[in-house]
Amino acid sequence: MRDVPSEPAASEKTEEKAETPRTPRAPRPARITWQKLTVLPAALVAVLLATWLWFLQADLDALSRNALSGGQVSKALWQHIQLTVISTFFVLIIAIPLGVLLTRGAFSRATPVAMAFANMGQATPAIGLLALLVIWLGIGRRAALIGMIIYAILPVLSNTITGLKANDPTLLEAARGIGMSPLGVLRRVELPLAVPLILAGVRTALVLNVGTATLAVFGGGGGLGVLITTGITNQRMPVLVLGSILTVVLALLVDWLASIAELLLRPRGLQS
Repeated sequence: MRDVPSEPAASEKTEEKAETPRTPRAPRPARITWQKLTVLPAALVAVLLATWLWFLQADLDALSRNALSGGQVSKALWQHIQLTVISTFFVLIIAIPLGVLLTRGAFSRATPVAMAFANMGQATPAIGLLALLVIWLGIGRRAALIGMIIYAILPVLSNTITGLKANDPTLLEAARGIGMSPLGVLRRVELPLAVPLILAGVRTALVLNVGTATLAVFGGGGGLGVLITTGITNQRMPVLVLGSILTVVLALLVDWLASIAELLLRPRGLQS
């Protein structure tokens, strides 16, 4: 009588399974590297330090000292930051809800008209737009802020519309199929998927506002443009150099901060 081979014991099966090697998961790439956090700020600090050292040995006349003394530089810088922050805030609360509205049902028919007006606002030379607003509203910060908002609304509006329209229709149908309301689909599916494009538009608007704020001086809005125009009109190179360098450093710093926020606010599922 032939012997029937017996099946391996359960303990032996468990050992075989345990010995099977598992494929390790690839580590998730870090959102922010140390190079991203340190390289640009270190370069900006070096530029500011070099500017300060240059001013220590610069021969300033009475007019230049008067333009830079008494807290004039810090006042102009603070005014510039205020103009940038306030105008960008109003750009966001206008452009993002408007972009969402223009992708909903019948309102989408008005998209070409809204985009045409936004394009006109940015196609108009900033100094000309500011001059028209000063004629209409008078000299003051209000005219400068409205001009900056009109000039910077296009990238946020267009990126919001593009990001929402680029969503995969099958994902939206699946969300509706599991019983999500239209508001829930917008809040939990459409907007998170459109976040990268929206943030890119916000970043562009921030940098635009930093540059446009230098023209606020022509409407009585203050800012670093005061130093630049003083240096040009009075032919004082130290004043002009300081105003220009501070404007460039502020623009690069704002762009760096916006890039960090862009990485932090982007949904993890969309990380490459």
